[in-house]
Amino acid sequence: MSEQAIKIEENIEEIHTIKKTNKKRSQWAEVWRRLKKNKMAMFGLAILVVLVVSALFADVIADYDNVVIKQHLKDRLQGPSFKHWLGTDEFGRDMLARMIHGSRVSLKVGILAIGLAIVSGGSLGAISGYYGGKLDNFIMRIMDIFLAVPSILLAIAIVAALGPSIINLMLAISVSYIPTFARIVRASVLTIKDQEFIEAAKAIGASDFRIILRHIIPNSLAPVIVQGTLGVAGAILSTAGLSFIGMGIQPPAPEWGAMLAGGRQYLRYAWHVTTFPGLTIMITILALNLLGDGLRDALDPRLKQ
Repeated sequence: MSEQAIKIEENIEEIHTIKKTNKKRSQWAEVWRRLKKNKMAMFGLAILVVLVVSALFADVIADYDNVVIKQHLKDRLQGPSFKHWLGTDEFGRDMLARMIHGSRVSLKVGILAIGLAIVSGGSLGAISGYYGGKLDNFIMRIMDIFLAVPSILLAIAIVAALGPSIINLMLAISVSYIPTFARIVRASVLTIKDQEFIEAAKAIGASDFRIILRHIIPNSLAPVIVQGTLGVAGAILSTAGLSFIGMGIQPPAPEWGAMLAGGRQYLRYAWHVTTFPGLTIMITILALNLLGDGLRDALDPRLKQ
């Protein structure tokens, strides 16, 4: 092949790459445009941005050692005031400071646990859907076994076996969500693997690993993103539930579920100790669900018009 032919081929490949990049950018720009039209989804996104920013700057807002975990028994169970905007808990610790640091724990556990579940479950689902046959049947039957056990009971069993810690908590929640993402990715792969661009990739000699990684998984991301958003909400709720029964984050570390458990016996005369953590959990879950619903609508090609 002459040098001129090689240059022409390289230019053609460069043009195709630029077109593909511009197409992806325009697609995501269109998704963002549709998402912005959904006021409830933007409301949920705004709440999440506030939570994430407060979690990132939690140490700047309130000192962990002196304000969050240090006990001040003379100030215990004080109601909301100018000194303590959301009051104090049963040990005199500032409720607002503990809730801000608690957002760091809840968001970290929720995001990392679901991220691990997406990688693990997505890989199993992609392999299962792409190869099919006995391998597909074997993987899906294992997923069915996990799905037969309620996720919270499975998480309790794992934490009880491994011991309460933040790592074991993330692992337990992640395992309980793997079957969900495996099934979602498998369903997407089954609709994609017989399309023409996959056949073209096979024809030019692309390996199965490259086809799955470069072609199938990127085209299966839309339902995974939506389910991931909703999964983070479920993971945060599971974290709070496990901490509430003493199998999650251990005191004195701040966590919304543990704060609920610590203040329940003072509910009659110190309502703020349980009310504000409960409202925070509710608002966070609501924000994630609103964003998830908005992403579902924005990513649905049938709603482009």
